[in-house]
Amino acid sequence: MSATTAAWLVLACPLAGTILLGLFGRALPGRIPGLVGTAAIAGSFVFAILAFADLQSRGEEQRQLVSSLYDYAVTGSIDVQMSILVDPLSILMMLVVSGVSMLIHLYSVAYMGGDRGYVRFFAYLNFFVFSMLLLVAAGNFFLLIVGWAFVGAASYLLISFWYRRTTATAAGIKAFVINVVGDVGLTLGAFFILKESGTLDFLGTFKQAEEISGANLTAGLILLLVGAFAKSAQIPLHTWLPDAMEGPTPVSALIHAATMVTAGVYLIARMHPLFEQSAAAADVGTIIGAVTLFVAATIGLVATDLKRVIAYSTMSQIGYMVMGVSAGAYVAGLFHLMTHAFFKALLFMAAGSLISAMGGEQSLDRMRGFRKAMPFTFLCFCVGGLALAGVPPFSGFFSKDEILLVVGDEGGWHWILYVVGYVTALMTAIYTWRMIFRAFFGDPVPEAVELEHGHIHHVDVPVNPATGEEEDTDVGFPGPEHHIAERALPMKIAMGTLAVLATVGGVVLIPKTTTWLDTFLEPTFADAPHHDPSDGMIWFGLALGAALGVLGIFIAYTIWGKANGEIAVRLRERMPAVHRFLINKWYFDELIELLVVRPAGWFGRFGQQTFERVFVNGTLVGGTSGIVRAGSAAVRALQSGFLRAYAALLLVGLGAVVLYFLLQA
Repeated sequence: MSATTAAWLVLACPLAGTILLGLFGRALPGRIPGLVGTAAIAGSFVFAILAFADLQSRGEEQRQLVSSLYDYAVTGSIDVQMSILVDPLSILMMLVVSGVSMLIHLYSVAYMGGDRGYVRFFAYLNFFVFSMLLLVAAGNFFLLIVGWAFVGAASYLLISFWYRRTTATAAGIKAFVINVVGDVGLTLGAFFILKESGTLDFLGTFKQAEEISGANLTAGLILLLVGAFAKSAQIPLHTWLPDAMEGPTPVSALIHAATMVTAGVYLIARMHPLFEQSAAAADVGTIIGAVTLFVAATIGLVATDLKRVIAYSTMSQIGYMVMGVSAGAYVAGLFHLMTHAFFKALLFMAAGSLISAMGGEQSLDRMRGFRKAMPFTFLCFCVGGLALAGVPPFSGFFSKDEILLVVGDEGGWHWILYVVGYVTALMTAIYTWRMIFRAFFGDPVPEAVELEHGHIHHVDVPVNPATGEEEDTDVGFPGPEHHIAERALPMKIAMGTLAVLATVGGVVLIPKTTTWLDTFLEPTFADAPHHDPSDGMIWFGLALGAALGVLGIFIAYTIWGKANGEIAVRLRERMPAVHRFLINKWYFDELIELLVVRPAGWFGRFGQQTFERVFVNGTLVGGTSGIVRAGSAAVRALQSGFLRAYAALLLVGLGAVVLYFLLQA
């Protein structure tokens, strides 16, 4: 099977799953809809492997293939085709997206088993994966924008999946609105580039990269970055990401690990021939990525909601990727994208297991002592935590340090970002293991005691007094029952597979040892400058990264493990202003409220109450209608019905016409 045929089938599988579940899902019994949705994504993964195998069998010069179904529109010299681009970059993204999504679907089969929206959930999930695959497979700006918009719509559906919760619907709307801002930026950026290149096709545009004028290119790329920042939750368009935790835990894993937030990283990497021609646009991406990774890490140090801590870690890690691909570390950035998908999906799944044991409670202040009660979840959390903290030989150690090596090799002011990256790596290890020590160590809470003694505790599902219906909760199985991950085989398989990948996934790109990923991506980035840091810098960076990871774990153990959080309490009491600043997330939400939401609300009220009501409905519409009524009244007054009046009016009119012609003569 050719790579292009397989790539089209990669897209067809989740689309077929979406249609099948949407139309006939309710007729399927039990968990069959979940298995159908999982099988659809598994099919995508299989076809992605076949596309990869065919691409590998070709020579390097034949690894950029374009396949078109038909001409969507032809306008003047612009031919818009329904075409995909099959190259190492798109195949890598297909493998990561479909592979990790397949495991998340499998996890969801058990986790969402007791939810009454079970069929709807898998239909949405399949649509989300289809949208992301369409985005990464697109061969032109048109299809990229379509996939980009679909991902935003799917994220809204999934984040607000439990629509009976006002917090969930508000979070979904917030994510949708911010992503629409990014959609506008992406569309306008594509227009600027189209204006200069005259084509929407990626390869055709890249061939003309050097001929595009600097001003239009920079403007177009910065607008593209707006789209990337919104989708990948980079400052200042990041505030939707923590609120997205209102969705079910598998949704959090899907959005944060393999799909939505990686779209911005992919976009920058895909547009690398253009960014190579605009240092200003590349610098914007590099700086924003560095600022984001630092800010998110500081918030993660104080956040107490388990899922939100992991969400801020995602925001921080995406910052590493954006900084890397913007600075020219394309392979390193994509390498971290791949390894991050493994350990971040694992952390969210383990968090979902823990939350289910707590009956939907997500606060770290309520969790304690689950180490013995949930040994499998504890092991998975530790593996994910070690990878995220960058401890060797886990995958995050190699991928994170690879980015910082290339950034440091740039020299100049990039050394500031190099230092910021390692300072943030230390904070990452601290807040990651803060979660683990707080949730799994210490005196067990009652829920942990029950689990340890083998009891299955059923939690009363809250009932809405207005409707008499049960409210949705972030737990699986009817009841819901505790410790489902400790006994649900689909969840164990998904978590175990990701734990293995998080452990060994880094071996594909070990400095001076393995170069498989670099070689595979070579045809895509053949025209990009190559970085070759010195051996001394490589080994220094690896040693520093490992030392900071271990040091961060030791600090977390000292504060929250050994001292049981007493040191943290004293620090909070000594620096209340700093703690308040961080717990309020640097006041970004309040700032956006002040600078954007309130002015927009005021402008809307002014338009409705003053402009529309007074001017449009009053002066414009009312004045016009008044003039018409007055004119009508005057005309009616002339209609007396007397013949002599009409004859006199006729004579006056005729006399006026004669007088006019006499004057003209």
